Amino acid sequence: MKKLIQNKVDKKEMSTLPRVIYPGRIVVVVSASEAERAVDYLLAQPVLGFDTETRPSFKKGVHHKCSLLQVSSADCCFLFRLNHLGLCPAIKRLLEDHTTTKVGLAWKNDALGLHELGDFEMGEFVDLQDMARQIGIQDQSLAKLYANVFGERISKREQLTNWERDVLEESQKRYAATDAWACVQLYKEFKQMLETGDYELVIVPEITTKNNEETIS
Repeated sequence: MKKLIQNKVDKKEMSTLPRVIYPGRIVVVVSASEAERAVDYLLAQPVLGFDTETRPSFKKGVHHKCSLLQVSSADCCFLFRLNHLGLCPAIKRLLEDHTTTKVGLAWKNDALGLHELGDFEMGEFVDLQDMARQIGIQDQSLAKLYANVFGERISKREQLTNWERDVLEESQKRYAATDAWACVQLYKEFKQMLETGDYELVIVPEITTKNNEETIS
């Protein structure tokens, strides 16, 4: 039986889905020596999911630099605290690597934030938005893509929390790890779908409102 994929997901329906929580190990990295060991481990993995977090600003004209780089394998996620580490040699080595498959979502935006911390030559990254478009999916957010493919909901509750606090809350760590790990899961699923064609794209009807009446087209 072919996997059913919608071209787009109803945001209201997403709230009824069961929540997915990253099930693996989380390691917080705060020193250059820890970063070296973490990167050695990560570059030995076949696929890595990437994401970043930045402390939100609620004042006009106030801008914070990228606070966290989360990188996950299939079962272990490392949280590099960039507000402590900066763009240390190990992280630069990881970002410039061309040997391991690295996956992100709208990764060019994350890269811009990382470049504020220092110069580096970006290695090759696979963008999940490009893979989704090849399949025919119009949605581009991580939460919608995951809900579409796996029928589970990624909570975004921690997104606007303080990522520069002295010690991250457990909920922050789990949130950050989930996003990076979800990139790995989606990449594997998209890759299989594109290679086998074993899926069916369901076109969701457009709902428009005119004179307070909803119509389907």
